[in-house]
Amino acid sequence: MIRSGNLYAGISAARNGEEFKTLLETAGLKIERVVSFGQASPPGFWYDQDQSEWVLLVAGHAGLLIEGETEARLLRAGDHVEIPAHVRHRVEWTDTAVQTIWLAVHFADE
Repeated sequence: MIRSGNLYAGISAARNGEEFKTLLETAGLKIERVVSFGQASPPGFWYDQDQSEWVLLVAGHAGLLIEGETEARLLRAGDHVEIPAHVRHRVEWTDTAVQTIWLAVHFADE
């Protein structure tokens, strides 16, 4: 089966919450689009995932804090980061002027 689509299709103009859309999911792999508009991780919350994650910022800007680093990494369109499984991280902020669009690839390490 051949699957196709458009990364930008179906993005809501609403600004009241993040949008998550799974684009592809198979055993050991999940690719999703995340659209943020000023959202951030809740205070004190850290992602601690069982799978590794590779994220690409497609549009907008964001601040990504990796536990142990002193300040958030500034991500702009085109920037990508690989986050190994169980490396705690959080989104400090996302752009409030434009939508921030992420492409997140979750994968199992071999």
